[in-house]
Amino acid sequence: MNVDKNRKMYLIPFVLTGLVIILDQISKAHIVANWPDPGTVIKDVFDNEFLLIFHVRNKAIAFSLGDNIPDQFRYLLFVIVPIAVLAFLVWYYFKSVEFSRLQRWAIAGIIGGGVGNIIDRIFREEGVVDFISVKFYGLLGMERWPTFNVADSSVVVCCFILLITMLIPMKENEEKIEAYKDEELREYE
Repeated sequence: MNVDKNRKMYLIPFVLTGLVIILDQISKAHIVANWPDPGTVIKDVFDNEFLLIFHVRNKAIAFSLGDNIPDQFRYLLFVIVPIAVLAFLVWYYFKSVEFSRLQRWAIAGIIGGGVGNIIDRIFREEGVVDFISVKFYGLLGMERWPTFNVADSSVVVCCFILLITMLIPMKENEEKIEAYKDEELREYE
């Protein structure tokens, strides 16, 4: 495969990374600028409490896990470790030939969501800005799903896509792996 074509195929999905970061930060800045006090219900979108725009802050991670961890450990666990994980993911993204196009886009979306929340953890003392609240009708014992944001959505949706595409191998991916193996064998002959 042509090196320039390969490089372009690897770099183009990072457009999604940039878009996720931009949309995430713009939406959070809008919430904070217009409704600065956490705990503010901004809008009942459908007038039936299904979807609320609700400004809250989260100093922990998903589902407020780690909320009671001391601040010095929180920075290590919620900023340093995620940065290391994202750095490894970017490294592996460029190192591996096994990802399909769709998987590369999914990884780019995960990276964008991760960076979006890390930005909040570094620059917003009050924590990550969350503002989307969805009624969950008592499923799993929750009346409402924990409040989330654009970055969280990107991570969850893209992880789901990545998982599905890993469980259901795509023909494009199998062909790419075979071509790579053939190329590697020719180098050793």
